[in-house]
Amino acid sequence: MAARQGWKRTAKTGKLAFMGFETTRAHQIDVFLTQEGWKDARLDWLNQDASTRRYGRLTRPDGTTALLMDAPPVEDDPCTPTLTDAERLAGGWNKQSRLAASRVEAFAAIGGWLKRNGFSAPEIHAGDPSLGLAVIEDFGTLKEFARLIEQGEDEITLYTAAAEALAELHVLDRPAVLEGLGCEWPLLAFDDLALRVNADLFADWLPELDPRMKMTDIARARWEEERDALIDQARTFPRELTLRDYHAENLIWLPERKGRARIGLLDFQDAVIGWDAWDMAMLVQDARREVSAEARDAAIRTYLNRTGKTETDFLERLAVIGALNALRITGIFSRLVSRDGKQRYLDFLPRQKRLLARNLQHPAAAGMSAFVRDTAPFIFEDA
Repeated sequence: MAARQGWKRTAKTGKLAFMGFETTRAHQIDVFLTQEGWKDARLDWLNQDASTRRYGRLTRPDGTTALLMDAPPVEDDPCTPTLTDAERLAGGWNKQSRLAASRVEAFAAIGGWLKRNGFSAPEIHAGDPSLGLAVIEDFGTLKEFARLIEQGEDEITLYTAAAEALAELHVLDRPAVLEGLGCEWPLLAFDDLALRVNADLFADWLPELDPRMKMTDIARARWEEERDALIDQARTFPRELTLRDYHAENLIWLPERKGRARIGLLDFQDAVIGWDAWDMAMLVQDARREVSAEARDAAIRTYLNRTGKTETDFLERLAVIGALNALRITGIFSRLVSRDGKQRYLDFLPRQKRLLARNLQHPAAAGMSAFVRDTAPFIFEDA
């Protein structure tokens, strides 16, 4: 476990470092690609996806392409269904909050289920969970919603299609345990503990970034009361399979396909049993790009029309789950700036404050709204 906690990828070389000693993945990757018939392919690394995962494009001499997923199993282990809250709290972030890990078997298991149900998840051409390597289908370049909209693609068309696919996902029976690359992968419920530790990022880290927010002992007790009140509401909401990162950077436009398959899905390995409003909040309350009111409203209207869900109830869920999610992301961005020195996340914070303020305007979030107005009024002033 210590080696996993000490893992990092060096910025210049892309090599893995364990406990201060570098080791390269090159030999493992070469052997894996040779065994799987991709020895003759050129490998071009793409932008790093996450702290312990990266992708490279494989191109054979005949022009055939695929992606190499390099996700070494060096993180803390994921949560399992039998762990107690105490064991999870002692076991690291993946057990407390994420309930998953960056594992190729998770990607293969969830992706396989999505494909069997008519969605466009990448085909897994080959994979080795013990190495954390997989060769997967390449959807192509510059097809992400975010890139297409930058180039002039109609935002409402894309967001409406994404909402249609989400509606069709949420009418399916929720799976409990899936299989990928010979491994079982349980889909866990995003529960009270996970919601608490995620929301607490706001109270722990925004005061570190912005001293205008004062967290006294009295304020902390009030925070916990209002946080738990939101969680109590979330507990009453119906559960759905939640992909977790359903937003414009991870959605690929495949208009040559039909229906739900037009949406290429990425970064779904952290899927849990959550709420319909979580994925919708990720879609229309995007932390990294401004979603127009027209696209937001069209997506919500389309989703409601396709599912038959009641608008009043859904908007309440969207406000409560959206508030919990916005508190989480505000805390993450604050931590990235104040602890990790990643100043670029300051550019995302104004939008995130606006999203939080918008969710807190709903009557269902009145208690948390009053707390934020008293302890961090600049959230509403800056919005």
